[in-house]
Amino acid sequence: MAATSAPPASAHANGNGSLVGVAAPVGAPTNPMATALLTDQYQFSMAYAYWKAGKHADRAVFDLYFRKNPFGGEFTVFAGLEECIKFIANFKFTEHDISFLQSVMPMCEGAFFNYLREVDCSDVEVYSIPEGSVVFPKVPLMRVEGPVAVVQLLETPFVNLINYASLVTTNAARHRHVAGKSKVLLEFGLRRAQGPDGAISASKYCFMGGFDATSNVLAGNLFGIPLRGTHSHAFVSSYMSLDEIPDKALKSKDGSRLCQDFVSLVQEWLQKIQAANSLGGVFGDTNKSELAAFASYALAFPSNFLALVDTYDVMRSGIPNFCAVALALHDLGYKASGIRLDSGDLAYLSIEARKVFSAVEKEYNVPGFAKMLITASNDLNEETIDALNKQGHEVDAFGIGTYLVTCYSQAALGCVFKLVEINNKPRIKLSEDVAKVSIPCKKRCFRLYGKEGYPLVDIMIRESEPSPKAGERILCRHPFIESKRAYVVPQHVEELLQCYWPGTSDKPRAELPSLEKIRSRCMQQLEMLRPDHIRRLNPTPYKVSVSTKLYDFIHRLWLNEAPVGELQ
Repeated sequence: MAATSAPPASAHANGNGSLVGVAAPVGAPTNPMATALLTDQYQFSMAYAYWKAGKHADRAVFDLYFRKNPFGGEFTVFAGLEECIKFIANFKFTEHDISFLQSVMPMCEGAFFNYLREVDCSDVEVYSIPEGSVVFPKVPLMRVEGPVAVVQLLETPFVNLINYASLVTTNAARHRHVAGKSKVLLEFGLRRAQGPDGAISASKYCFMGGFDATSNVLAGNLFGIPLRGTHSHAFVSSYMSLDEIPDKALKSKDGSRLCQDFVSLVQEWLQKIQAANSLGGVFGDTNKSELAAFASYALAFPSNFLALVDTYDVMRSGIPNFCAVALALHDLGYKASGIRLDSGDLAYLSIEARKVFSAVEKEYNVPGFAKMLITASNDLNEETIDALNKQGHEVDAFGIGTYLVTCYSQAALGCVFKLVEINNKPRIKLSEDVAKVSIPCKKRCFRLYGKEGYPLVDIMIRESEPSPKAGERILCRHPFIESKRAYVVPQHVEELLQCYWPGTSDKPRAELPSLEKIRSRCMQQLEMLRPDHIRRLNPTPYKVSVSTKLYDFIHRLWLNEAPVGELQ
């Protein structure tokens, strides 16, 4: 996935002759398949029809938004903006692209393909809510302005780049919320994701949504996400005996001494554990091939020894074998990291393991042994973590894969891309299903905050209206239901849409922050929400409204565009 330098955003001279509207360079899309051809065929059909009618340069405004929050919740986290900006920064048809389009659209005039050769996004403007923000239905995530034929070609890739990114980021944020701030969350979804590109996106956006690390090495390389991983059951079962370890020597951590036979030291500690009265004599013979695997792994990674303890029997073999190796490492100045549980009753096993670790710390005076990290995996999801919390457990970290990256409980977010204005004339899309009626015209969007610092309501206004102000009484109306309205006196007002691609305008361009900063924004935004909006059971819907002027305009346009029936 090699990156290439992007062409600069368009620029023009102001009255002083200096360039304005110059965007900082951005790289290529993460996925090299995100090219100008990544769109639906009907977008090219419409582009040709626009061009044929001489409408291709008409100035259009589209809103990208969604209609319903996912996973039965009442919030969504917006993600995918950076990839959209990278996409338009590199949007250009190659000669190979043109040749292919000519072969599949032979009915189109040759001059149309000459037009496509010159198409780029220099005259496109993109306004967006910052990536990592908590967002709600109907409020535009992005507003895209430009020549209608060009913006139409952006519809499918933009929806594609936003849909899954926002869905999986929201899923990750929900897992973070149910797990709590203190737990470590590890994304283990590479092998279960929908192909390599799905896996890369999942790792990036799960980190954005609050996960701490990934097992995906390529994602770590591309995005700087911390990597975590130890060994599998195959590694444990590949050993048959302690005799398979050829080099048994291990230097102490400070390098001052050499233990010639670390394996014998491990065996001595196992015998002590088995004989210890404080441990109740519960440990008998353990699986020696497992012990060999643990000892071998510790020799390879003495400073980062974390063992998978459920290959044979967690309490009868895995835990005592781990403790023996961990205590042998302690003798040499190292500190083992902990264990991973990948099957069984995770609540019970984590509690019992913690009891053993506490007893070992007390019996052998090993500070910190009781706080050994316990990681749990095995098809975990939001519901199982919630159930573990209710039962009580001693798990410190959760490794989550399938249900996280596949968004198992919801297939898609359902973003849409609707024309709301063309040549300064507002447009509306009507439907018998009120939820599918679009909100017309170019809009500005604001978040209004109450006295306690929580956001109360998002409000959309017409671009020509004055901005709402803190301390001023504002009437907020439901877009379609006349009786739903409320006055709000906000303590703080935040404008949501910022310019991220100014086109030929002289508007300043908002910077694209680092992934770490976007992750921090996501966590801060979730903390600012009222708890009842993000609870798992029966969350309170967040209010999305329009101004009185926009409400009146919507319904006037609705009546004007809807055909009048005739009864006979």
